[in-house]
Amino acid sequence: MRIIKKYPNRRLYDTEQSRYITLVDLQQLVMEGQEFQVKDANTDADLTRNILLQIIAEQESGGKPMFTTDILLGIIRFYGDSVQDALTQYLQQSLSLFEDQQKAFQEQLRGAVEDNPMSSWFTDMTKKNLEIWQDVQSSFFKAAGMSEDTKNKDK
Repeated sequence: MRIIKKYPNRRLYDTEQSRYITLVDLQQLVMEGQEFQVKDANTDADLTRNILLQIIAEQESGGKPMFTTDILLGIIRFYGDSVQDALTQYLQQSLSLFEDQQKAFQEQLRGAVEDNPMSSWFTDMTKKNLEIWQDVQSSFFKAAGMSEDTKNKDK
């Protein structure tokens, strides 16, 4: 595990490379899939979540944001609610599924350069993804104490 020390002067120190780094450098580590942990230099407390939230806040403030106001309001409303854990699990599963789909799509796209039976693959992948998504959504509503009927009435 790569350790990043955060000093009181707000500077981040990469212990692996023996140099100070920025939030942009940490974002690049995330993009590369490298694991790291940010620790307070004085107390050794884990600050990783806080730093990741800082990176997200900076990304959201510039360019086109990923989280709309409605999404953020919805997330905030779930804090302290009895289904907070269910939402966390739902978001983790959804993100994981999305990442898996993106990887599969990229692999298939690379393979398409060599041969071209893509049309049946797209149909199969779409069906599989829809089934998985419906299962994840159903699990979330079940964990949240809502039935499929309740969910459909809200639409």
